[in-house]
Amino acid sequence: MDRTKPMIGGQAVIEGVMMRSPKFTAIAVRKDDEIIVKREENSSITEKFPFLKLPVLRGAIALIEMLIIGIRALSYSAGITAGEEEKLTGRDIFYAVVMAIGFAVLLFIVLPTVLVKLVGVSVQSHILLNLIEGLIRIAVFLLYLVFISSMKDVRRFFEYHGAEHKAVHCYESGEELTVENARKYTTLHPRCGTSFLLVVMVVSILMFSMLGWPGLFARIASRVLLFPLVAGISYEFIRLAGKSSSPLVRLLSLPGMWLQKLTTREPDDSQLEVALEALKCVLSGGDTFVR
Repeated sequence: MDRTKPMIGGQAVIEGVMMRSPKFTAIAVRKDDEIIVKREENSSITEKFPFLKLPVLRGAIALIEMLIIGIRALSYSAGITAGEEEKLTGRDIFYAVVMAIGFAVLLFIVLPTVLVKLVGVSVQSHILLNLIEGLIRIAVFLLYLVFISSMKDVRRFFEYHGAEHKAVHCYESGEELTVENARKYTTLHPRCGTSFLLVVMVVSILMFSMLGWPGLFARIASRVLLFPLVAGISYEFIRLAGKSSSPLVRLLSLPGMWLQKLTTREPDDSQLEVALEALKCVLSGGDTFVR
């Protein structure tokens, strides 16, 4: 990728794709034979508090902001496909973020650390106990992905995820943003959120191993409190993976790339068209319009 280009990220939404550049966020949604595109100028708490742009800190902030933006984008796309206006208030978004974080804590922090007690009697090594907990966390994550990927609606969502990656690859390769050019690229991308989550789990194993093996509630509390730091470190690695050509970085990125085979699917041309419209909008600017 040309390092002078702005970094573009995104996510799939319902029947569409959200793209985000340093300046803008655009959502493109297909409704019948039309593509509806909405663009907004970005705002971030880091603009008011520049120290939050420091490495590691920026990762924790970016995760929270992307969660909020993602929920808003999903709500907007659901409204478009259902023929209704977007109705999420600030309170609605707050509750949705709290519920999402709560679900993640229960599934990926509380459940693994409780399950590891089943083997805690026969294992004395704190390092080994933390390793077992981490492996259980990864297993829960994989089972969750396998389960949701079997759902028909989710498979279509994953096709738009693949379209998003192909469009970004086309942009990063410097080619004209056309369906024909984007089609040939892989659906896997080193800066994908799926890879990020896997890196989070690996980093958490290393970090939590330094804390010994306290009681259950202290263990859960320590993992929740340290999660922003774990997320920040993981974010820096994902940024590096997206820019680096180092063989070592590419090798370390492979497990996350393989995992994306569960969360992306090969899109059709109409889905690629939607992803490219969102990408063009964040690159050139523009208001809400119908194509």
